[in-house]
Amino acid sequence: MHMSDLSPAAPPRRNWLQQLEIDLRLLGMIGAFALVCLCFWIVTDGRFLSARNIFNLTIQTVSVAIMATGMVFIIVCRHIDLSVGAILALASAMMGMMQARWLPGIFGLELGHPLIAPLTMVTGLLVGTAIGALNGWLVGYQRIPAFIVTLGGLLIWRYVGWYLTAGQTIAPLDQTFLLFGGAEGTLGVTTSWIVGGLASIAALWVIYGARRRKQSHGFPVRPIWAEGAVMALVVGLIMGFVAILNSYELPQAKLKRIFEARGEVMPEGYTQGYGLPISVLILILVAVAMTVIARRTRFGRYIFATGGNPDAAELSGINTRLLTVKIFALMGFLCGLSAIIAQARLQSHPNDIGTLDELRVIAAAVIGGTALSGGIGTIYGAILGALIMQSLQSGMAMVGADAPLQNIVVGVVLVLAVWIDIQYRRRLGMR
Repeated sequence: MHMSDLSPAAPPRRNWLQQLEIDLRLLGMIGAFALVCLCFWIVTDGRFLSARNIFNLTIQTVSVAIMATGMVFIIVCRHIDLSVGAILALASAMMGMMQARWLPGIFGLELGHPLIAPLTMVTGLLVGTAIGALNGWLVGYQRIPAFIVTLGGLLIWRYVGWYLTAGQTIAPLDQTFLLFGGAEGTLGVTTSWIVGGLASIAALWVIYGARRRKQSHGFPVRPIWAEGAVMALVVGLIMGFVAILNSYELPQAKLKRIFEARGEVMPEGYTQGYGLPISVLILILVAVAMTVIARRTRFGRYIFATGGNPDAAELSGINTRLLTVKIFALMGFLCGLSAIIAQARLQSHPNDIGTLDELRVIAAAVIGGTALSGGIGTIYGAILGALIMQSLQSGMAMVGADAPLQNIVVGVVLVLAVWIDIQYRRRLGMR
């Protein structure tokens, strides 16, 4: 035996894509999203990728995307929640009644009072969290299948809200509350650039920190050129997104009303960009918080451990019943948060608010790579899934497709996404 036979084998050469260490499934989703955007850009003569449509697309995606982040945890733990749209509707009904009926009629707080918006939002969040916790208790401690519990909730909570409002659309809403809906509440150009810069710095710090941690544990890291390419791509995407939103200008008539309300005259030729909507900023904060929970906390590790093997998780000492209550309560909280944003965007409480949102939320999580068999899922994947779905619906609406056809296409995309996911996992030898 030669000494060369005992020497360790040289590591296999990796191509440039492997050196970048990019998730191929994520890359495929981004490619699919880019293809959707390209197709609609062509058929709409460029209107689909205009600053105005991108702005509208982002604020329309927010409420479903926020709930989709919670649905990831639900599905990872091998459950399902069919009641999210109904919980959103009931939370919205409660908030509508708080603003238009109860606070003015009982406590004498008229619209515009500084306590209206915070009391209303706290009410919506508490209602959502309480119903979610109830769902979790029925599933975790009473052992009723989540499908049955939440299917019942789908039928119950929406019509509780209907009786609460006597089937009426509730309006007008508090002006401060409306700031959370999107178009009425944005950060403006300067603040948006500042937020974009801070987000870029934070992203670079996260990438650098991950590299340092790998090096400290002796794990292989990306080459310097690959690390730099990823950093440049991330910063480019963040600042490019901010630039597009800043380029969408407020209508001249709206600007004139703003100046008139201040008792001023609008300068000739004055323009002002919308900037980053407050609702989109909330989605970003939720995405960051949910990612940290999933990857950096004991709660997150318990969720994925339970989803991977519930029996082993329980035998290892994880209180899976209490864990179930927590994840459903978190889902309910996110439904309440989505109700705030959806109602503020619509500027009223219509009785059909949140209709079919349960299907959109589940579809977003599944299209984003969350395995229905449990144990696998990502927050960024669910948000990207929600964005793909909303892009399909928005694009089809722009070309004049009616609502039934839009739902048919979304259904086909959902089934196709699950089939692709199954084939992908089989090729990798996963379950």
